[in-house]
Amino acid sequence: MKILSTKQLREADQFTIDNKPIASISLMERASTSCTEWIEKMFSKNHSFSIFCGIGNNGGDGLAIARVLSQKRFRVRVFIIGEIAKATNDFQINYNRIPRHKFEIQKIQKPSDFPRLIENELIIDAIYGSGLNKPVEGLQKDVIQKINEQLNKVISIDIPSGLFGEDNSENDLETIIQADYTLTFQQPKLSFLLSDFGQKAGNWHIMDIGLSEDFIEKAETKFQLLTQEIIQNKIRSREKFSHKGTYGQALIIAGSLGKMGASVLSTKAALRSGAGLVTAFVPKCGYEIIQITNPEAMSELSSEENFLAGDLSWENYSAIGIGPGIIKEIKTMQLIEHLFQNYSGPLVLDADALNIISEYDSLFAKIPENSILTPHPKEFDRLFGKSISAFARLNMQIEQAKKLKCYIILKGTYTSICDPDGMLYFNNTGNSGMAKGGSGDVLTGLLTGLLAQGYSTKDACHIGVWIHGLAGDFATQKKNQITMTAMDLIESLTDAFDKTKSDFPPPYPNG
Repeated sequence: MKILSTKQLREADQFTIDNKPIASISLMERASTSCTEWIEKMFSKNHSFSIFCGIGNNGGDGLAIARVLSQKRFRVRVFIIGEIAKATNDFQINYNRIPRHKFEIQKIQKPSDFPRLIENELIIDAIYGSGLNKPVEGLQKDVIQKINEQLNKVISIDIPSGLFGEDNSENDLETIIQADYTLTFQQPKLSFLLSDFGQKAGNWHIMDIGLSEDFIEKAETKFQLLTQEIIQNKIRSREKFSHKGTYGQALIIAGSLGKMGASVLSTKAALRSGAGLVTAFVPKCGYEIIQITNPEAMSELSSEENFLAGDLSWENYSAIGIGPGIIKEIKTMQLIEHLFQNYSGPLVLDADALNIISEYDSLFAKIPENSILTPHPKEFDRLFGKSISAFARLNMQIEQAKKLKCYIILKGTYTSICDPDGMLYFNNTGNSGMAKGGSGDVLTGLLTGLLAQGYSTKDACHIGVWIHGLAGDFATQKKNQITMTAMDLIESLTDAFDKTKSDFPPPYPNG
């Protein structure tokens, strides 16, 4: 799914109006109908609504929603911030459509006009839309801050008032509505996906309002949202006459004294990915641990007792993942350097492998093309320098992926995957229960196992990140976000693959 800029979405609106053809007021009516249908499914008539409207088209959406909710016998109050005489034409039309005897309309002219809200009252925020480009000031700022002080749930229409659609680096968190739900029109906004301001959108839902599919298809953007349809078309079924050699051999280089759990987790994930053979390269102190916990895997031993070092023959491996649980020893750095110089296949670089690279310019320059780098934000900053905002970090991710000719997976709530062409894909599976040690180790093993099977680097990134997040979603159903662990992720990989790839053949197809 494409993520369009606010400018492109305005152009899509106008293109739809000009070519459907449909009047802008009719498009607004369509949007309000979609929103009220969602609200009706979510909330009973025990709830009432206070709708706060600005005098732009977003306020016009709010007025239309108020009218339709009233027709559906919900209790509604409307509060208008601004001079109606200066309102947009579509606002005026919707204002004149309101049956005056049906519900209360008040004007907020000063902060003390803010209403008292009852316990079951829901707030609908329709003050500002996505066209805003400077922080909110004056009375509107006061109203936004008053809304944020309330304990009532807040539903924002299209975008939380005060939030910019893309770059919020010069915005002020205190002048933005904190929504519990955002009903956004047609496509998600980029700012919803970024870590510094995205929480303002709460749980967001896309309302299809029928904007021109032709316009959206032709619109150029470097940002996309992964969908299940994209992923399930990439996952291959197993061939009947295949064997373990068909699905490649993965090597996991991980672990050190006190951190062998990282090796255990990444090796298990590689085994669960479908790879034909998996080998774990571990320090001598980890030999029994890896053999007992992963009997299906083979093992190679480091020349050192407690950390990774030594020479290894790389040519037998279809893909290699390195980094989980290793430590920053000079001999480990030399191992990575030797790997870079002598291995021509795809690499997955994670954790301390990335931290070691960040400390040696000579290593940074030798990162093999087409490798996958999987930093979390702090590791990313160590590699490429600190960014002033999540939006700036996103642009840095694009710049560095193109420069290194590598894939960079920036882990987070909406993990972003940037390819060497500068296309960036957001993932929307997963949850905060995965914010625990070991989750990244699972991803490293999963990615390495997929690469070993011959998936393209791009497809391995997309499948791996999607399945990893979806496994986290299944794990929360079996446990919960507090108690789930990285091992629960691994145990849920089967559910994630089954859910994503719906055409898996049944067992005993000839029986």
